[in-house]
Amino acid sequence: MKFSDSLKKNDDFRNVYKEGKSYANKYLVMYVLKNSMEINRIGISVSKKVGNSVVRHRVTRLVRESYRLHENIFNSGLDIVVVARNNAKSAGYAEIESALLHLGKLHHIIKTFFYEV
Repeated sequence: MKFSDSLKKNDDFRNVYKEGKSYANKYLVMYVLKNSMEINRIGISVSKKVGNSVVRHRVTRLVRESYRLHENIFNSGLDIVVVARNNAKSAGYAEIESALLHLGKLHHIIKTFFYEV
């Protein structure tokens, strides 16, 4: 991820949960909060309720890769937390990618000239 960093501290996650705006779909929940930097910071959370560590890491990798391939179309200066829902454990890459882009459109954080109808 050349334009982004990771959210690592618990306080940063809590701040995004508390102050940010959220939208959800079948597979993911996305919280977004503006930060004072020129880069995006992304955090991915997958609960133990989703599955064992192999399943959780698979879902995390799918979300991270979906974001990495499309990070150039996201607006900058955002803290983004993506929470995987239980349905995400059986989803493939295409479903996760579609869900992530759908939530980006709902939040209006995807640059408008990339919208395809």
